[in-house]
Amino acid sequence: EVQLVESGGGLVQAGGSLRLSCAASGFTSDDYAIGWFRQAPGKEREAVSSITSDGSDDYADSVKGRFTISSDNAQNTVYLQMDSLKSEDTAVYYCAALRDPYRVVVVTTPPSAYDYWGQGTQVTVSS
Repeated sequence: EVQLVESGGGLVQAGGSLRLSCAASGFTSDDYAIGWFRQAPGKEREAVSSITSDGSDDYADSVKGRFTISSDNAQNTVYLQMDSLKSEDTAVYYCAALRDPYRVVVVTTPPSAYDYWGQGTQVTVSS
C-alpha cells in the first residue's frame, strides 16, 4: 500500500522559508511522479510543482523562482523548498503520487490523475 506523509509545515513571516517533506512508502516500481498541491480556505486545490522519477521538475507560475522541488531517491522523499514566502502562499499543502513510466507528468497534470495523496500539512505565512 502506497503511503505519503507530509511534514515541515508551520507558521512563518512573509519573506521567510520553509521546507516541506513528502515521505513515500509502498511504491512497487521506481517510475512514480510526485506532485505538490495546495488548497487555501474557500479556494480550489491548485498545483504547485511536480517532479518525475528522472528528476524533471515543473512549477506553477505563481511559485516559479521561489520554490524548488527535489527528490532523494535513497530516502524515498521529495522536498519542496519554499523561499520568499508570501501571505498568498498560506494553504494546506499536499503531496500526491502516480505511476508515470513515460515521465510525462507536468505541473498542469490535474489532481484527478493522481492515485495517492498525503494528509496535508498547514503552511501559514504572516504578513
